[in-house]
Amino acid sequence: MRIVTYNVNGIKARLPRLLEYLAEQTPDVVCLQELKSSDETFPEAEIRAAGYGAVWHGQKGFNGVAVLARGADPVERQRGLAGEPEDEHSRYLETEVDGVVIASIYLPNGNPVPGPKFDYKLRWIERLSDRARALLAEERPVVLAGDYNVIPNDDDVYSVRAMASDALMQPESRQGYRALVAQGWTDALRTRFPKGGVWTFWDYQAGAWQRDAGFRIDHLLLSPIAADRMQDAGVDKEYRGREKASDHAPTWVRLR
Repeated sequence: MRIVTYNVNGIKARLPRLLEYLAEQTPDVVCLQELKSSDETFPEAEIRAAGYGAVWHGQKGFNGVAVLARGADPVERQRGLAGEPEDEHSRYLETEVDGVVIASIYLPNGNPVPGPKFDYKLRWIERLSDRARALLAEERPVVLAGDYNVIPNDDDVYSVRAMASDALMQPESRQGYRALVAQGWTDALRTRFPKGGVWTFWDYQAGAWQRDAGFRIDHLLLSPIAADRMQDAGVDKEYRGREKASDHAPTWVRLR
């Protein structure tokens, strides 16, 4: 099973790129983030025509997550996280595909620091950690895939200095991510590339793509049973360089 996480940065704007990716790579499951689409305007027909079933949790103009499965409809388990009933952001969607629990995650950016957006980010990480702990207790293969908006280590960014004041690299953000992983999750990409230097995101500004000035914020966390089945992981970097591409590249793990 090849499971992909892909922040599409607007599914309507990137639909040609997404359909192209599905046709060329035929992944088994794709977790999408930043749909920027309401539930009503999600392009279900086009995705079904490409051979994929889908569940989605949209929000007009921003946020939004989805899970696509090749030749099947993912079974929805949960949308949203407990802990803040007034939180209406579409950032978490949990499904099951072929016996594997797969969640699509779009963790808050948190900028500017300090401020209420950063406080929300840290609370959201805590809420995700609570859900992750419950999932581990199920003792099943689980993949938490998404745009975490956290640069975990100094070797996960092209320039520590350039990002030092950003919410993605604050000590509190990193500590939240590390505490989550320490529950017993395996960071698939980190396991495959232990020395770092692998990027999943390149900004549109300042020629970041051309300079390879990127960083790693798209992560796939595997429960122990899923980690035992891991064969490989990587980034389909080439898709970031295509015309009108997302600023993220599809990032994947392959399980037995």
